[in-house]
Amino acid sequence: MIINERDIRHQLVVEAARRMMTAARTAPKAKGCDILEIALVDSSDDLNAIAEQMHREYESNGMQFLLRDADNILQGEALLLIGTRRQPQGLNCGYCGKPTCAQNPAPAPCAFNSIDVGIAVGSACAIAADMRVDTRVMFSAGHAAQALGLLPDCNQTLAIAIAGASKNPFFDRKPKEPQK
Repeated sequence: MIINERDIRHQLVVEAARRMMTAARTAPKAKGCDILEIALVDSSDDLNAIAEQMHREYESNGMQFLLRDADNILQGEALLLIGTRRQPQGLNCGYCGKPTCAQNPAPAPCAFNSIDVGIAVGSACAIAADMRVDTRVMFSAGHAAQALGLLPDCNQTLAIAIAGASKNPFFDRKPKEPQK
């Protein structure tokens, strides 16, 4: 049997993304509290829905990078979503700008929740590098996924676009002009 890589590229990228999910899950977390949610988006329909949401967000705020990022995720094979629910850790660190956790208002994130997402993203991207797939961390796609309710109860979500192309589509990105 002969298997051409072009025929199974999507499958290979999804396999790498699944391993990235494990790395994100096992990444260290503040006080050992696991409040992360991790999801894989690997269908073109779902990637299109996220890109469409990014276009809607552009229409409401005019931030042009959303257009570039929306097109960019469609050039990849998958998108990994890593989000966190809000749960102050009771450390009274002041990193959120308030002297105690009790003074941090409900919509404001706990800094340690944000740090946990960052460490998980770093762990996932390390696996991607080991598996030689291309990635780009995008708050824009994470924000769009959050707006679509893809990670319920998460108040901070980052996305990792993943590709297995001969040229990294997430490098040398050009600004995209809106269509007239």
